[in-house]
Amino acid sequence: MTYAVLDSPLGPLTLVATSSDELAGLYMEQHRHRPALETFGDRDDSVLPAVAEQLGEYFEHGRTTFDVSLHLAGTPFQQRVWTALQDIPYGEITTYGELGRTLGLVPGASRAVGLANGKNPVSIIVPCHRVVGSTGSLTGYGGGLERKQALLDHERGDVLF
Repeated sequence: MTYAVLDSPLGPLTLVATSSDELAGLYMEQHRHRPALETFGDRDDSVLPAVAEQLGEYFEHGRTTFDVSLHLAGTPFQQRVWTALQDIPYGEITTYGELGRTLGLVPGASRAVGLANGKNPVSIIVPCHRVVGSTGSLTGYGGGLERKQALLDHERGDVLF
Protein backbone atom coordinates (compact mmCIF):
# COMPACT_ATOMS: atom_id res chain seq x y z
CA MET A 1 0.00 0.00 0.00
CA THR A 2 0.97 3.62 -0.53
CA TYR A 3 -0.63 6.88 0.44
CA ALA A 4 -0.93 10.44 -0.76
CA VAL A 5 -1.78 13.60 1.10
CA LEU A 6 -4.14 15.95 -0.70
CA ASP A 7 -4.91 19.52 0.35
CA SER A 8 -8.62 20.21 0.59
CA PRO A 9 -10.98 22.83 2.02
CA LEU A 10 -11.41 20.50 5.00
CA GLY A 11 -7.68 20.29 5.61
CA PRO A 12 -5.27 17.59 4.48
CA LEU A 13 -6.84 14.34 3.30
CA THR A 14 -4.85 11.12 3.41
CA LEU A 15 -5.68 8.83 0.48
CA VAL A 16 -4.60 5.20 0.89
CA ALA A 17 -4.04 3.11 -2.25
CA THR A 18 -3.80 -0.64 -2.66
CA SER A 19 -1.12 -2.14 -4.90
CA SER A 20 -3.78 -2.36 -7.64
CA ASP A 21 -4.50 1.40 -7.36
CA GLU A 22 -7.83 1.08 -5.54
CA LEU A 23 -8.82 3.57 -2.87
CA ALA A 24 -8.72 1.77 0.49
CA GLY A 25 -8.88 4.77 2.80
CA LEU A 26 -9.67 8.45 2.90
CA TYR A 27 -8.93 10.06 6.23
CA MET A 28 -9.04 13.58 7.60
CA GLU A 29 -6.71 14.97 10.24
CA GLN A 30 -7.58 13.64 13.70
CA HIS A 31 -9.96 11.15 12.08
CA ARG A 32 -11.47 8.69 14.52
CA HIS A 33 -10.63 5.06 13.60
CA ARG A 34 -7.72 6.21 11.42
CA PRO A 35 -4.97 3.58 11.35
CA ALA A 36 -1.46 4.70 12.19
CA LEU A 37 0.22 6.44 9.26
CA GLU A 38 3.08 3.93 9.14
CA THR A 39 0.58 1.17 8.28
CA PHE A 40 -0.13 2.88 4.94
CA GLY A 41 3.30 2.19 3.46
CA ASP A 42 5.29 4.81 1.61
CA ARG A 43 4.06 8.27 0.74
CA ASP A 44 3.65 8.96 -2.96
CA ASP A 45 1.49 11.98 -3.76
CA SER A 46 1.18 10.84 -7.39
CA VAL A 47 -0.99 7.81 -6.54
CA LEU A 48 -4.74 7.87 -7.08
CA PRO A 49 -4.83 10.81 -9.51
CA ALA A 50 -8.46 10.10 -10.47
CA VAL A 51 -9.51 10.27 -6.80
CA ALA A 52 -7.68 13.58 -6.34
CA GLU A 53 -9.25 14.97 -9.51
CA GLN A 54 -12.77 13.89 -8.56
CA LEU A 55 -12.44 15.25 -5.03
CA GLY A 56 -11.30 18.57 -6.51
CA GLU A 57 -14.39 18.60 -8.75
CA TYR A 58 -16.61 17.74 -5.77
CA PHE A 59 -15.26 20.64 -3.73
CA GLU A 60 -15.70 22.98 -6.71
CA HIS A 61 -19.40 21.97 -7.04
CA GLY A 62 -18.85 20.16 -10.31
CA ARG A 63 -19.22 16.57 -9.13
CA THR A 64 -22.09 14.95 -7.25
CA THR A 65 -21.05 11.29 -7.55
CA PHE A 66 -17.73 9.48 -7.61
CA ASP A 67 -16.48 6.88 -10.05
CA VAL A 68 -13.32 5.41 -8.57
CA SER A 69 -12.21 1.87 -7.76
CA LEU A 70 -12.70 1.09 -4.09
CA HIS A 71 -11.27 -1.58 -1.80
CA LEU A 72 -13.51 -1.55 1.25
CA ALA A 73 -12.28 -4.00 3.88
CA GLY A 74 -14.93 -4.76 6.47
CA THR A 75 -17.43 -7.28 7.76
CA PRO A 76 -20.31 -8.37 5.52
CA PHE A 77 -22.65 -6.16 7.57
CA GLN A 78 -20.36 -3.15 7.23
CA GLN A 79 -20.15 -3.80 3.48
CA ARG A 80 -23.97 -3.74 3.26
CA VAL A 81 -24.16 -0.44 5.11
CA TRP A 82 -21.38 1.14 3.05
CA THR A 83 -23.08 0.04 -0.18
CA ALA A 84 -26.35 1.58 0.99
CA LEU A 85 -24.58 4.84 1.84
CA GLN A 86 -23.61 5.19 -1.81
CA ASP A 87 -27.31 5.27 -2.73
CA ILE A 88 -28.02 8.42 -0.68
CA PRO A 89 -28.25 11.21 -3.26
CA TYR A 90 -26.00 14.25 -3.18
CA GLY A 91 -27.50 17.00 -1.05
CA GLU A 92 -29.91 14.70 0.77
CA ILE A 93 -29.80 13.15 4.21
CA THR A 94 -31.25 10.10 5.86
CA THR A 95 -31.32 8.82 9.42
CA TYR A 96 -29.62 5.76 10.86
CA GLY A 97 -33.07 4.23 11.42
CA GLU A 98 -34.18 4.91 7.84
CA LEU A 99 -30.96 3.41 6.54
CA GLY A 100 -31.60 0.31 8.68
CA ARG A 101 -35.13 0.01 7.27
CA THR A 102 -33.74 0.35 3.74
CA LEU A 103 -31.48 -2.61 4.53
CA GLY A 104 -34.46 -4.62 5.85
CA LEU A 105 -33.16 -4.64 9.42
CA VAL A 106 -35.30 -4.93 12.52
CA PRO A 107 -36.43 -1.75 14.26
CA GLY A 108 -33.80 -0.65 16.72
CA ALA A 109 -30.90 -1.60 14.47
CA SER A 110 -29.94 2.05 14.09
CA ARG A 111 -27.11 1.66 16.61
CA ALA A 112 -25.54 -1.17 14.59
CA VAL A 113 -25.96 0.90 11.43
CA GLY A 114 -24.30 3.84 13.17
CA LEU A 115 -21.35 1.72 14.28
CA ALA A 116 -20.84 0.39 10.75
CA ASN A 117 -21.23 3.90 9.35
CA GLY A 118 -18.56 5.14 11.74
CA LYS A 119 -16.08 2.53 10.49
CA ASN A 120 -16.43 3.66 6.85
CA PRO A 121 -12.82 3.85 5.65
CA VAL A 122 -13.56 6.06 2.65
CA SER A 123 -15.43 9.11 3.94
CA ILE A 124 -16.74 11.68 1.45
CA ILE A 125 -16.50 9.15 -1.43
CA VAL A 126 -18.81 6.80 0.49
CA PRO A 127 -21.00 9.58 1.92
CA CYS A 128 -21.42 8.66 5.58
CA HIS A 129 -21.79 12.37 6.33
CA ARG A 130 -25.31 12.21 4.85
CA VAL A 131 -26.62 10.18 7.80
CA VAL A 132 -28.02 12.03 10.81
CA GLY A 133 -29.82 11.23 14.05
CA SER A 134 -33.56 10.52 14.21
CA THR A 135 -34.30 14.17 15.05
CA GLY A 136 -32.11 15.46 12.24
CA SER A 137 -29.29 16.23 14.68
CA LEU A 138 -25.68 15.74 13.73
CA THR A 139 -24.27 12.72 15.46
CA GLY A 140 -20.84 11.16 15.25
CA TYR A 141 -18.55 11.68 12.32
CA GLY A 142 -15.04 10.29 12.12
CA GLY A 143 -13.71 13.55 10.72
CA GLY A 144 -15.45 15.69 13.35
CA LEU A 145 -18.91 17.22 13.49
CA GLU A 146 -17.68 20.57 12.13
CA ARG A 147 -16.51 18.82 8.95
CA LYS A 148 -19.76 16.85 8.69
CA GLN A 149 -21.71 20.11 8.91
CA ALA A 150 -19.41 21.72 6.33
CA LEU A 151 -19.96 18.83 3.89
CA LEU A 152 -23.74 18.97 4.33
CA ASP A 153 -23.73 22.76 3.91
CA HIS A 154 -21.53 22.39 0.83
CA GLU A 155 -23.94 19.92 -0.76
CA ARG A 156 -26.90 22.20 -0.07
CA GLY A 157 -25.01 25.04 -1.74
CA ASP A 158 -24.78 27.02 1.50
CA VAL A 159 -20.98 26.95 1.66
CA LEU A 160 -18.69 27.41 -1.28
CA PHE A 161 -15.26 25.95 -0.70
